[in-house]
Formats: sequence, structure tokens, C-alpha cells
Amino acid sequence: MDWGLAIFYFFAALAVVGGVMMITRKNAVHSAVYLVLTFVSVAAIYILLGAEFLFAVQVLVYAGGIMVLFLFVIMLYNLEEPRRFSGVRLRLMTSAVVTFLLFGMLVRQFARSTGTPAPIGSALLPESNLQLVGALLFTDYLLPFEVVSVLLLVAMI
Repeated sequence: MDWGLAIFYFFAALAVVGGVMMITRKNAVHSAVYLVLTFVSVAAIYILLGAEFLFAVQVLVYAGGIMVLFLFVIMLYNLEEPRRFSGVRLRLMTSAVVTFLLFGMLVRQFARSTGTPAPIGSALLPESNLQLVGALLFTDYLLPFEVVSVLLLVAMI
């Protein structure tokens, strides 16, 4: 087996385990730590795929900024009183059934695929992922990029 594929499977399994641990923990801080693990695993997968820009965005925005926001909310929120919900088991079983159905559909889709990627012409490959994102932002998506920048400026003011 190829080492790159083995490393990909490792980080993919780590992301899935981190996601499952995040939603099953009762302590909100532990859930936040497992969410960071999931974010870092996804960032590692981006590096393996050659998407350096997405890696940087994942680490800076999600694993950095969003997690700091989550931790501030967790620290400021009063977690002392546990809330009692009725029908927890029914919702748990319903969500488990839906999750397993979606997972089964995903497995069936992967089983159907041939596993060979579509050929890409060498003329279409950019020098790097960041250059492709920059070229697209300032050619095809210039107007939406400027609208979003003005919207963020107004929100900041």
C-alpha cells in the first residue's frame, strides 16, 4: 500500500473518531478539544491533497478563531445546572438510524465507484493551489469578492 494513502486513512479515521467523541462527550470543554482534533485532522488531509491554501484557512480560521470563540462561550455560559429533556432515547435512536442509513448510502456509493480519477490535462494544472485561488478571485469572482469585502468592512465599522 502507498504510504500517502495510509497516512490519509490515518487522518481520516482520526477525524471521524474526533467527531464521534465530540458529540458523545457530556463535558463541553472535552467536546471542544475533540473538535480541535477533528479540525487538525482535516487540515492534515488538506496538506496531503496539495491544498495549501485550504490548510492555512482551516488552521487559522477554524482551529484558531472559531475554537477560541467556542471556548469563550463555554467559559461564560453557566454549565452547573444540567438540563432534563424528555424523549432523549427516541431522539437518540432516530438519529442513530438516520446516521447509519446515510453511512450505508455513502459506503454503497464508494463501492460503485471505479476508483480511477478522471484524466486532467497538464495545461490545466496551475503551479500551485494558492495561485489558482488568487487567479480565480481576481478574474472570474472579482465582483463577489469586492462585495464581500465591503460587507465585512461595514460589519466591522
